[in-house]
Amino acid sequence: MTKVTYLPGLQDSIHDAQRTFRALLDANARPGTPYWITAEMSVPLGLTPVCGAACLTLLDLDVVVWLQPSFADQVRAWLLFHTGCRFTQYPEEADFALIQDLVGLPELSIFNCGTGEKPEASTTLLVQVENFEMGQPVMLTGPGILDQQAISPTLPRHFWDFWMQNHQAYPQGTDVFLFTENAVMGLPRTAKAEVYYDS
Repeated sequence: MTKVTYLPGLQDSIHDAQRTFRALLDANARPGTPYWITAEMSVPLGLTPVCGAACLTLLDLDVVVWLQPSFADQVRAWLLFHTGCRFTQYPEEADFALIQDLVGLPELSIFNCGTGEKPEASTTLLVQVENFEMGQPVMLTGPGILDQQAISPTLPRHFWDFWMQNHQAYPQGTDVFLFTENAVMGLPRTAKAEVYYDS
């Protein structure tokens, strides 16, 4: 048992989890729109508060998680202590994948994209990013977007190459949540991205 496991989880476990879950639902329903997550909590180094709140809301004893190896051991211990989730070394086995450095993970196709019979069995990616304003400009269209939605989260270029393939695989494919320090943005597989590369 390490000291980090004693870091408290959600201060108001019921209401914070309800509000966090509502923010995640709204973010998934309205791709590209940031939603604040207000849950107050102490998280281990390397995990943002809103990503930590999402983990405590989504993960439980029945969930299998792939944790990017760059995370400190304290993050794994904290998640295990608070959620009881199981971990796997194999990305294709994961229900959720927790990622802090997409640059260090060039192949996103390693995750489970579901099957024709069970597209919902795919991996959901929980990705921490620096911010939603300083990255490559991208225009989203699709369900939940009235006309089009301009976004520019700090993501590496290869992510958008993966995303175009991911969208074309619909109804199979992965869904993604992007987390800054205080907000979440949803990228469901239904969202089509048009990338404006610099000339």
